[in-house]
Amino acid sequence: MKKILLGNQAIARGAYEAGTTVISAYPGTPSTEITESAVKYGEIYAEWAPNEKVAMEVAYGASVAGARSMVCMKHVGLNVAADPLFSAAYAGVNGGMVIVVADDPAMHSSQNEQDSRYYAISAHVPMLEPSDSQEAKDFVKIAYKVSEKFDTPVFIRTTTRLAHSQSYVELADREQVEIKKYEKDIKKYTLMPATAKIRHIAVEKREKELQEMCESCVIDTVEMRDGKIGIVTSGVVYQYVKEALPEASVLKLGMVYPVPLEKIRKFAAEVERLIVVEELEPVLENILKANGIACEGKNLFGLQGELSVARLNEVFNGKKAPVADTSMPVRPPVMCAGCPHRGVFYVLNKLKCTVCADIGCYTLGAQPPLSAVDTVLCMGASLGMAEGFEHALGKENTKNTVAVIGDSTFVHSGITGLINAVYNKTSITLLILDNSTTGMTGHQEHPATGKTLKGEETYALSLVDVVKAAGVEHLEVVDAYNMAEVERAVKEACDFDGVAVVIAKRPCALKIKLNGTPFEVTDCKKCGNCLKIGCPAILKNPDKTVTIRAEQCVGCGLCQNMCKFGSIAKREAK
Repeated sequence: MKKILLGNQAIARGAYEAGTTVISAYPGTPSTEITESAVKYGEIYAEWAPNEKVAMEVAYGASVAGARSMVCMKHVGLNVAADPLFSAAYAGVNGGMVIVVADDPAMHSSQNEQDSRYYAISAHVPMLEPSDSQEAKDFVKIAYKVSEKFDTPVFIRTTTRLAHSQSYVELADREQVEIKKYEKDIKKYTLMPATAKIRHIAVEKREKELQEMCESCVIDTVEMRDGKIGIVTSGVVYQYVKEALPEASVLKLGMVYPVPLEKIRKFAAEVERLIVVEELEPVLENILKANGIACEGKNLFGLQGELSVARLNEVFNGKKAPVADTSMPVRPPVMCAGCPHRGVFYVLNKLKCTVCADIGCYTLGAQPPLSAVDTVLCMGASLGMAEGFEHALGKENTKNTVAVIGDSTFVHSGITGLINAVYNKTSITLLILDNSTTGMTGHQEHPATGKTLKGEETYALSLVDVVKAAGVEHLEVVDAYNMAEVERAVKEACDFDGVAVVIAKRPCALKIKLNGTPFEVTDCKKCGNCLKIGCPAILKNPDKTVTIRAEQCVGCGLCQNMCKFGSIAKREAK
């Protein structure tokens, strides 16, 4: 039976068909739907972990116990999981272990464009890269076989376009895979200097065997056509090459590390010009050049952003890419109508705070008209950066420096930053914007929501108790919609000598489908004060009056708080 699946859904299907027992992940675009799809298969235990490091460790533990396991994350999540990754690569596996990492060329929903293929090289872990949904499913099965044959975790790398594109997939039955017997082996699984030295030798031997294997790898395909140009490529970029250069000879790599050097050398000898077409860094290009294979690539395309059929047509066929219609108004990303973060950032901007923000919807607090955010680095960095400001400039100069973090991100990697701030006697202010979900990636549960990935009731981590346990003496919980209350609480926290925490609580307006009676404007005085909160439901008319779109307004009431003339009220039922 065939079915149209997203790349992410196909990976989940591959995990099911391959007999996977355990999947652990932290949600991160563009990888999130893998785990959300996998949990629908009753034979798979799937969970949200607090962060990617924990997810990697859970999956590795399941592998050592003898089960086939998978861990999924986006590219920056792999940074968090790098510690167990490198050691797991040394120790090897028992049951097969697959690590799915989703890169994000063009940074559709990320703070950088890092290339995860470097992790495969550095950790000496093989990496496969599918080019469509069918391969996404099939490569999972192949990855498990490689993992168990060569005693190693195996990467599957995807990108945003593959993860979120759909194509036909031929479905198959689930393979019944017995859990392997676990046998205690201190020399293999207990890493310390004496044992790790031995395991490092095993990794080198394994890498040589993998290099030999990939020369006859059936997931690499050679399509010989015109000998003038030969293209070496992989992943979804292969689809662009096929469409833009139908006459070119193509070597599509299914395994992108290690690479089949002799196969590529033979291919190169049969074409006049060898070009590596790859997104992000010149990983394949550099490997080929280092091994004496003349080629080019990044001199044609550059390092930044996604490739596309239009881009390839421009480079190879001289066709200008379509020019964007500049007559259309720009639509920058904004917080949703009713977002509980909006009023908080208005207050922080009003108080002229220096705001070290974090990863999540509240990153949008940097956008005008709120313009409240000074820094965004990575998950959990808000606290450490705020502390760094204080140590660099002194307490007297950083009184209004505030760290802002969401509830899911606080659990992910903010708790240790808070402990550090208290331990080192700082006086920073932390705002936890608790909207009771992992908002930006699609409203996933986390340890403080009281529900598992399956929607089952579980213990709800108390952020108040965690903050108190860290040693915080000044703690207040406020209503995020009450801007006067938020302003008072922030002022008092900034005046406190020590670490102060304000938890601004309100559920995400989309998660709970907030749909209160919409507001309307009557007798507008044209002051524009309500526009300062940047709500997408509020429209400025040509005559400078303001209209509230009833179809967008969710009735949160922030605009009414902003109006000094009482011109905003609940819309009367008609």
